[in-house]
Amino acid sequence: MKKVYPTAAAALDGVLSDGMLIAAGGFGLCGIPELLIAAIRDAGVKGLTVASNNAGVDGFGLGQLLETRQVKKMISSYVGENAEFMRQYLSGELELEFNPQGTLAERMRAGGAGIPGFYTKTGVGTVIAEGKPVMTFDGQEYILERGIVADLAIVKAWKADPSGNLVFRKTARNFNVPAATCGKICVAEVEEIVPLGALDPDAIHLPGIYVHRIIQGSHEKRIEQRTTRKKETV
Repeated sequence: MKKVYPTAAAALDGVLSDGMLIAAGGFGLCGIPELLIAAIRDAGVKGLTVASNNAGVDGFGLGQLLETRQVKKMISSYVGENAEFMRQYLSGELELEFNPQGTLAERMRAGGAGIPGFYTKTGVGTVIAEGKPVMTFDGQEYILERGIVADLAIVKAWKADPSGNLVFRKTARNFNVPAATCGKICVAEVEEIVPLGALDPDAIHLPGIYVHRIIQGSHEKRIEQRTTRKKETV
């Protein structure tokens, strides 16, 4: 099966539809599938639910889909860097399902492992627990969280081989692996495609069995929060 596609648009052809659930990898602006997000924007699909650790920033990452009003709901843990997200949420234009960061990662991992739900102590006694079943284990309460199974997973990796085996670089590994596994279809964008057999099997972070389509492209290395200080004089 050929997995390498020439462009993001080609890799998403026949995959996108209105109202679908998309799991997106990345941590802040690190390791986000920016080329695939742009292609989704250009495709014009609407009514999307997106499960992602963050919502991008204004004009970049998932922020592009918010600006074009293509997202109806976000399932996220951190959304503090996007003014348009805040505006839409406060005005009632955008639905939001807040998840603790670890819970969101585990919901994706569970969905990818075929686990429909799991109990966690995180969120007990808070708004996170509202409407969720509660069980007592060893005298302590836990809430039931559902695994996430997405219609499409979009992820960003450092290297891939033609079989779809992926290697992530440092922080970019966060959320990309569980997001990839929970998608019925997984499309990955990578910085480099190497020949089959070039990757050390022990260094592969995600086996190619989870990855259906791959594209290669250049990526913008943005800094989400740039903090500087004046040079000290001696």
